[in-house]
Amino acid sequence: MGVLNTILLVLFILSGILTVLLVLAHSGKGTGVSDMIAASMYNASAGSGIMEKNLDRLTIITTTIFLVCAIVMALTFPVGSIG
Repeated sequence: MGVLNTILLVLFILSGILTVLLVLAHSGKGTGVSDMIAASMYNASAGSGIMEKNLDRLTIITTTIFLVCAIVMALTFPVGSIG
């Protein structure tokens, strides 16, 4: 396994974990994980729009990294090297 595949594998795992955490942090209709965690940190009417936009951007970035890593790994990973 080459250096590129090792870097891609690490990025793949990290971006997958971050994507899951960021999706869970999104607020739904008042029952999201972010509402439970951040209820004491900020008022829902003050600045939550900016925080949601940033959360959306981070989610899109990590998802894009995850997908690009998956595609590149599918094309470059040597056959039979795992297992």
